[in-house]
Amino acid sequence: MTDLVLSESLAAARTRLADALNAAGRPADAARLLAVSKTKPAAMIREAWHLGQREFGENYVQEALDKQAELADLESIVWHFIGPLQSNKTREVAGHFAWVHSVDREKIARRLNDQRPEALGPLDICLQVNISDEASKSGVSLEALPALAEAVQALPRLRLRGLMAIPAPAEGLEDQRVPFARLREALEALRERLPEAPLDSLSMGMTADLEAAVLEGATLVRLGTAIFGERSAHE
Repeated sequence: MTDLVLSESLAAARTRLADALNAAGRPADAARLLAVSKTKPAAMIREAWHLGQREFGENYVQEALDKQAELADLESIVWHFIGPLQSNKTREVAGHFAWVHSVDREKIARRLNDQRPEALGPLDICLQVNISDEASKSGVSLEALPALAEAVQALPRLRLRGLMAIPAPAEGLEDQRVPFARLREALEALRERLPEAPLDSLSMGMTADLEAAVLEGATLVRLGTAIFGERSAHE
């Protein structure tokens, strides 16, 4: 993708988010754009940064660390880890990311807490919920969510910010809204249960279902294809 095309696609993504927020009757700053840059070269992230994008989502730890090293000169860049997280990768994630969206079990949370460098401040956490109850998807069940949230909230180097989900694909706006509504309701219930937690984030909505997610309260929408283009078959 050329610089010109990237500038156009990023502008189009911003316009789409703004239009969705307006249609939902929400403030223009109620949701942020998270540019999902997995498998894309550091040069594209750099160009997006020069176009004003600051938050980037990565799925693969080593790939992300390589990009972070190459882009260390960029100020105010915020790295979000959004992929499945294995125990043997928690130390790198704890030390090199500002957000983790994919915490779905207490063991991972405890390792992130114990390995978070104190100098970096608390690590912002979204709990990944298997909102469509799919056997192939990561995520805590809605039934087990309250206990996990309480465990994470008790960890001093983590800051429980909200929930994340990747629903099963659905056709049509109304069908797409259903799982996002369930996630929003789950967050509302957690706010009552944990009033001291800064539960202000719903990481939901991607290229195919952004509008539905925004209607149901998304605060972070994760766009990859819409910004950086299609990934090739081997990506």
